[in-house]
Amino acid sequence: MKIAVPDLVSNSYFPAIAAVELGKFAEQGIDASIELVFPVNRAYAALRDGEVDGVAGSAHAALSAFPEWRGVKLVCAQAQGMYWFLVMRADLARERGDVGVIKGRKIGAAPWVELGLRRLLVACGIDVERDGVSIGPVPDTPGATGSTGVNFGLRAAQALQDGLIDGFWANGMAAEIAVLSGAGKVVLDVRRSDGPRECFRYTMASLAVTDRFLAQRPHDAARLLQAIDATHAALKKDVSLAGTIGRKVFPAAEAKLIARLVERDLPYYSSAITPDFVAGMNAFARNVGILKGNPGYADVVALSSRGGSPS
Repeated sequence: MKIAVPDLVSNSYFPAIAAVELGKFAEQGIDASIELVFPVNRAYAALRDGEVDGVAGSAHAALSAFPEWRGVKLVCAQAQGMYWFLVMRADLARERGDVGVIKGRKIGAAPWVELGLRRLLVACGIDVERDGVSIGPVPDTPGATGSTGVNFGLRAAQALQDGLIDGFWANGMAAEIAVLSGAGKVVLDVRRSDGPRECFRYTMASLAVTDRFLAQRPHDAARLLQAIDATHAALKKDVSLAGTIGRKVFPAAEAKLIARLVERDLPYYSSAITPDFVAGMNAFARNVGILKGNPGYADVVALSSRGGSPS
Protein backbone atom coordinates (compact mmCIF):
# COMPACT_ATOMS: atom_id res chain seq x y z
CA MET A 1 0.00 0.00 0.00
CA LYS A 2 1.46 3.33 -1.10
CA ILE A 3 0.43 6.29 1.08
CA ALA A 4 0.99 9.85 -0.17
CA VAL A 5 1.88 12.67 2.22
CA PRO A 6 2.03 16.32 1.06
CA ASP A 7 4.82 17.32 3.46
CA LEU A 8 7.23 14.73 4.76
CA VAL A 9 9.54 16.78 7.01
CA SER A 10 6.77 17.77 9.39
CA ASN A 11 4.97 16.72 12.53
CA SER A 12 1.61 17.07 10.76
CA TYR A 13 1.57 13.62 9.17
CA PHE A 14 4.02 11.97 11.51
CA PRO A 15 1.58 9.29 12.79
CA ALA A 16 1.34 7.79 9.29
CA ILE A 17 5.11 7.93 8.82
CA ALA A 18 5.64 6.41 12.27
CA ALA A 19 3.11 3.65 11.58
CA VAL A 20 5.33 2.54 8.69
CA GLU A 21 8.64 2.96 10.52
CA LEU A 22 7.45 1.27 13.73
CA GLY A 23 5.94 -1.64 11.80
CA LYS A 24 2.38 -0.96 12.99
CA PHE A 25 0.89 -1.31 9.51
CA ALA A 26 2.92 -4.50 9.05
CA GLU A 27 1.52 -5.90 12.30
CA GLN A 28 -1.93 -5.55 10.72
CA GLY A 29 -0.83 -7.39 7.59
CA ILE A 30 -0.49 -4.24 5.49
CA ASP A 31 2.71 -3.64 3.53
CA ALA A 32 2.75 0.18 3.50
CA SER A 33 5.20 2.80 2.26
CA ILE A 34 5.20 6.61 2.30
CA GLU A 35 5.59 8.79 -0.79
CA LEU A 36 5.94 12.59 -0.84
CA VAL A 37 3.37 14.12 -3.22
CA PHE A 38 3.05 17.92 -2.99
CA PRO A 39 0.78 19.83 -2.84
CA VAL A 40 -2.09 18.08 -1.12
CA ASN A 41 -4.49 18.44 -4.05
CA ARG A 42 -1.95 16.61 -6.22
CA ALA A 43 -1.79 13.85 -3.59
CA TYR A 44 -5.55 13.40 -3.78
CA ALA A 45 -5.44 13.47 -7.58
CA ALA A 46 -2.91 10.63 -7.38
CA LEU A 47 -5.35 8.75 -5.14
CA ARG A 48 -8.20 9.29 -7.59
CA ASP A 49 -6.04 8.14 -10.49
CA GLY A 50 -4.85 4.99 -8.74
CA GLU A 51 -1.22 6.11 -8.43
CA VAL A 52 -1.35 5.75 -4.63
CA ASP A 53 -3.62 3.77 -2.31
CA GLY A 54 -4.11 6.32 0.44
CA VAL A 55 -3.50 9.95 1.40
CA ALA A 56 -2.27 11.01 4.81
CA GLY A 57 -3.10 14.69 4.46
CA SER A 58 -5.64 17.37 5.30
CA ALA A 59 -9.18 15.99 5.33
CA HIS A 60 -10.98 18.84 3.54
CA ALA A 61 -8.60 18.68 0.57
CA ALA A 62 -10.13 15.36 -0.52
CA LEU A 63 -12.74 17.56 -2.19
CA SER A 64 -10.10 18.76 -4.67
CA ALA A 65 -10.26 15.41 -6.46
CA PHE A 66 -13.53 13.93 -5.16
CA PRO A 67 -16.33 16.53 -5.50
CA GLU A 68 -19.09 16.26 -2.92
CA TRP A 69 -17.13 13.39 -1.25
CA ARG A 70 -18.03 11.02 -4.08
CA GLY A 71 -15.59 8.10 -4.29
CA VAL A 72 -13.48 8.76 -1.20
CA LYS A 73 -13.73 8.13 2.55
CA LEU A 74 -11.80 9.19 5.61
CA VAL A 75 -10.59 6.13 7.50
CA CYS A 76 -9.35 7.86 10.63
CA ALA A 77 -7.71 10.96 12.05
CA GLN A 78 -3.98 11.19 12.55
CA ALA A 79 -4.63 13.95 15.09
CA GLN A 80 -7.47 16.26 16.02
CA GLY A 81 -8.02 19.82 14.84
CA MET A 82 -6.71 22.27 12.23
CA TYR A 83 -2.97 22.07 12.72
CA TRP A 84 -1.36 25.01 10.91
CA PHE A 85 0.22 28.08 12.50
CA LEU A 86 0.16 31.73 11.48
CA VAL A 87 3.75 32.92 11.93
CA MET A 88 4.74 36.53 11.27
CA ARG A 89 8.09 38.29 11.09
CA ALA A 90 9.35 38.86 14.61
CA ASP A 91 9.64 42.62 14.08
CA LEU A 92 5.96 42.78 13.03
CA ALA A 93 4.29 40.47 15.55
CA ARG A 94 3.21 42.39 18.62
CA GLU A 95 1.44 39.80 20.74
CA ARG A 96 -0.07 36.36 20.47
CA GLY A 97 -3.56 36.45 18.95
CA ASP A 98 -3.16 39.87 17.30
CA VAL A 99 -4.38 38.80 13.88
CA GLY A 100 -4.56 42.44 12.76
CA VAL A 101 -0.81 42.31 12.17
CA ILE A 102 -1.55 40.49 8.91
CA LYS A 103 -3.07 43.57 7.28
CA GLY A 104 -1.11 44.77 4.26
CA ARG A 105 1.28 41.81 4.46
CA LYS A 106 2.48 39.05 2.14
CA ILE A 107 1.71 35.58 3.50
CA GLY A 108 2.99 32.28 2.17
CA ALA A 109 0.59 29.32 2.16
CA ALA A 110 0.34 26.10 0.18
CA PRO A 111 -2.56 25.36 -2.19
CA TRP A 112 -5.70 24.17 -0.36
CA VAL A 113 -3.95 24.79 2.96
CA GLU A 114 -4.54 28.51 2.35
CA LEU A 115 -8.31 27.97 2.42
CA GLY A 116 -8.10 27.38 6.17
CA LEU A 117 -6.32 30.70 6.64
CA ARG A 118 -8.73 32.61 4.44
CA ARG A 119 -11.78 31.39 6.36
CA LEU A 120 -10.01 31.90 9.69
CA LEU A 121 -9.37 35.53 8.75
CA VAL A 122 -13.06 36.00 7.91
CA ALA A 123 -13.98 34.56 11.31
CA CYS A 124 -11.54 37.04 12.91
CA GLY A 125 -13.04 40.02 11.07
CA ILE A 126 -10.30 40.42 8.45
CA ASP A 127 -11.27 41.10 4.82
CA VAL A 128 -8.37 39.96 2.66
CA GLU A 129 -9.07 42.39 -0.19
CA ARG A 130 -10.05 45.39 1.93
CA ASP A 131 -7.17 44.88 4.33
CA GLY A 132 -4.56 44.29 1.63
CA VAL A 133 -3.56 40.76 2.61
CA SER A 134 -1.68 38.85 -0.10
CA ILE A 135 -1.81 35.05 0.27
CA GLY A 136 0.05 32.86 -2.16
CA PRO A 137 2.78 30.29 -2.77
CA VAL A 138 6.14 30.59 -1.07
CA PRO A 139 8.98 31.65 -3.41
CA ASP A 140 11.68 29.09 -4.17
CA THR A 141 14.30 29.16 -1.44
CA PRO A 142 17.77 27.63 -1.72
CA GLY A 143 18.67 25.42 1.23
CA ALA A 144 15.14 24.24 1.98
CA THR A 145 15.56 20.81 0.44
CA GLY A 146 16.90 17.56 1.77
CA SER A 147 17.25 13.98 0.72
CA THR A 148 13.47 13.70 0.91
CA GLY A 149 12.89 16.47 -1.64
CA VAL A 150 11.26 19.87 -1.35
CA ASN A 151 9.03 20.40 1.67
CA PHE A 152 6.71 23.36 1.96
CA GLY A 153 7.25 24.02 5.65
CA LEU A 154 11.03 24.22 5.26
CA ARG A 155 10.64 26.55 2.27
CA ALA A 156 8.26 28.77 4.24
CA ALA A 157 10.61 29.10 7.20
CA GLN A 158 13.55 29.87 4.90
CA ALA A 159 11.55 32.43 2.90
CA LEU A 160 10.65 34.23 6.13
CA GLN A 161 14.29 34.33 7.21
CA ASP A 162 15.26 35.64 3.77
CA GLY A 163 12.67 38.43 3.91
CA LEU A 164 10.75 37.15 0.90
CA ILE A 165 7.46 37.01 2.81
CA ASP A 166 6.06 38.75 5.89
CA GLY A 167 4.54 35.62 7.36
CA PHE A 168 3.36 32.12 6.61
CA TRP A 169 0.57 29.66 7.35
CA ALA A 170 2.23 26.27 7.69
CA ASN A 171 3.02 23.31 9.91
CA GLY A 172 4.53 23.07 13.37
CA MET A 173 7.98 22.24 12.05
CA ALA A 174 8.09 25.42 10.00
CA ALA A 175 6.83 27.43 12.98
CA GLU A 176 9.46 25.94 15.29
CA ILE A 177 12.30 26.64 12.87
CA ALA A 178 11.17 30.24 12.37
CA VAL A 179 10.84 30.88 16.12
CA LEU A 180 14.19 29.28 16.97
CA SER A 181 15.93 31.31 14.26
CA GLY A 182 14.51 34.52 15.71
CA ALA A 183 12.93 35.39 12.37
CA GLY A 184 9.33 34.67 13.35
CA LYS A 185 6.75 34.64 16.12
CA VAL A 186 3.59 32.56 16.37
CA VAL A 187 0.50 34.75 16.14
CA LEU A 188 -2.21 32.08 15.82
CA ASP A 189 -2.32 28.40 16.77
CA VAL A 190 -5.96 27.35 16.34
CA ARG A 191 -5.40 23.91 17.81
CA ARG A 192 -4.40 25.52 21.10
CA SER A 193 -7.33 27.91 21.30
CA ASP A 194 -6.10 30.94 19.34
CA GLY A 195 -8.92 32.36 17.23
CA PRO A 196 -12.61 31.39 17.04
CA ARG A 197 -13.31 27.88 18.32
CA GLU A 198 -15.23 26.91 15.17
CA CYS A 199 -11.93 27.01 13.24
CA PHE A 200 -10.68 23.93 15.09
CA ARG A 201 -13.07 21.80 13.02
CA TYR A 202 -12.21 23.20 9.58
CA THR A 203 -9.96 20.21 8.88
CA MET A 204 -7.64 17.65 10.47
CA ALA A 205 -4.76 15.42 9.48
CA SER A 206 -6.51 12.27 8.32
CA LEU A 207 -5.98 9.06 6.39
CA ALA A 208 -8.20 8.63 3.32
CA VAL A 209 -8.80 5.87 0.80
CA THR A 210 -11.13 5.42 -2.17
CA ASP A 211 -14.47 3.64 -2.20
CA ARG A 212 -12.82 1.30 -4.69
CA PHE A 213 -10.17 0.38 -2.10
CA LEU A 214 -12.87 -0.27 0.50
CA ALA A 215 -14.78 -2.51 -1.88
CA GLN A 216 -11.70 -4.50 -2.87
CA ARG A 217 -10.18 -4.68 0.62
CA PRO A 218 -13.24 -4.55 2.91
CA HIS A 219 -11.38 -5.32 6.14
CA ASP A 220 -8.38 -3.06 5.67
CA ALA A 221 -10.03 0.18 6.81
CA ALA A 222 -10.32 -1.23 10.33
CA ARG A 223 -6.73 -2.49 10.13
CA LEU A 224 -5.45 0.92 9.06
CA LEU A 225 -7.30 2.49 11.99
CA GLN A 226 -5.84 -0.07 14.40
CA ALA A 227 -2.34 0.64 13.09
CA ILE A 228 -2.73 4.38 13.71
CA ASP A 229 -4.15 3.68 17.19
CA ALA A 230 -1.16 1.44 17.96
CA THR A 231 1.20 4.16 16.72
CA HIS A 232 -0.45 6.78 18.92
CA ALA A 233 -0.13 4.46 21.91
CA ALA A 234 3.55 3.73 21.20
CA LEU A 235 4.46 7.42 20.90
CA LYS A 236 2.51 8.32 24.04
CA LYS A 237 4.36 5.59 25.93
CA ASP A 238 7.80 6.59 24.61
CA VAL A 239 8.00 9.87 22.69
CA SER A 240 11.72 9.34 22.12
CA LEU A 241 10.69 6.95 19.35
CA ALA A 242 9.88 10.06 17.33
CA GLY A 243 13.51 11.11 17.48
CA THR A 244 14.66 7.68 16.34
CA ILE A 245 12.32 7.82 13.36
CA GLY A 246 13.30 11.42 12.63
CA ARG A 247 16.97 10.53 12.44
CA LYS A 248 16.11 7.89 9.86
CA VAL A 249 13.83 9.87 7.56
CA PHE A 250 14.40 13.62 8.21
CA PRO A 251 17.31 15.95 7.46
CA ALA A 252 19.55 16.26 10.52
CA ALA A 253 18.39 19.69 11.72
CA GLU A 254 14.71 18.78 11.65
CA ALA A 255 15.36 15.34 13.14
CA LYS A 256 16.55 17.09 16.30
CA LEU A 257 13.22 18.89 16.63
CA ILE A 258 10.64 16.22 15.86
CA ALA A 259 10.41 14.55 19.29
CA ARG A 260 9.68 17.94 20.90
CA LEU A 261 6.97 18.68 18.33
CA VAL A 262 5.37 15.25 18.63
CA GLU A 263 5.33 15.54 22.43
CA ARG A 264 3.48 18.84 22.04
CA ASP A 265 0.95 17.15 19.75
CA LEU A 266 0.29 14.07 21.90
CA PRO A 267 -2.88 15.50 23.52
CA TYR A 268 -4.40 15.64 20.03
CA TYR A 269 -3.45 12.08 19.07
CA SER A 270 -6.79 10.38 18.59
CA SER A 271 -8.03 8.52 15.52
CA ALA A 272 -11.68 9.47 16.14
CA ILE A 273 -13.70 11.28 13.50
CA THR A 274 -16.86 12.59 15.15
CA PRO A 275 -20.12 13.72 13.58
CA ASP A 276 -19.48 17.19 15.03
CA PHE A 277 -16.16 17.35 13.21
CA VAL A 278 -17.70 16.29 9.90
CA ALA A 279 -20.48 18.87 10.27
CA GLY A 280 -17.94 21.60 11.05
CA MET A 281 -15.65 20.63 8.18
CA ASN A 282 -18.54 20.51 5.71
CA ALA A 283 -19.76 23.94 6.85
CA PHE A 284 -16.25 25.30 6.31
CA ALA A 285 -16.07 23.64 2.88
CA ARG A 286 -19.37 25.22 1.83
CA ASN A 287 -18.24 28.62 3.09
CA VAL A 288 -15.06 28.53 0.99
CA GLY A 289 -16.90 27.21 -2.08
CA ILE A 290 -15.49 23.69 -2.39
CA LEU A 291 -18.71 21.91 -1.38
CA LYS A 292 -22.28 22.54 -2.46
CA GLY A 293 -24.30 19.89 -0.67
CA ASN A 294 -24.57 18.57 2.86
CA PRO A 295 -23.14 15.04 2.83
CA GLY A 296 -23.88 12.92 5.87
CA TYR A 297 -21.39 11.26 8.17
CA ALA A 298 -21.56 7.97 6.26
CA ASP A 299 -20.78 9.83 3.02
CA VAL A 300 -17.51 11.10 4.48
CA VAL A 301 -16.26 8.45 6.91
CA ALA A 302 -15.60 4.75 6.33
CA LEU A 303 -18.02 3.38 8.89
CA SER A 304 -16.32 0.00 8.86
CA SER A 305 -13.31 1.72 10.46
CA ARG A 306 -15.49 3.16 13.22
CA GLY A 307 -17.13 -0.10 14.16
CA GLY A 308 -20.18 0.30 11.94
CA SER A 309 -21.21 -1.40 8.73
CA PRO A 310 -18.89 -1.33 5.72
CA SER A 311 -19.14 1.71 3.45
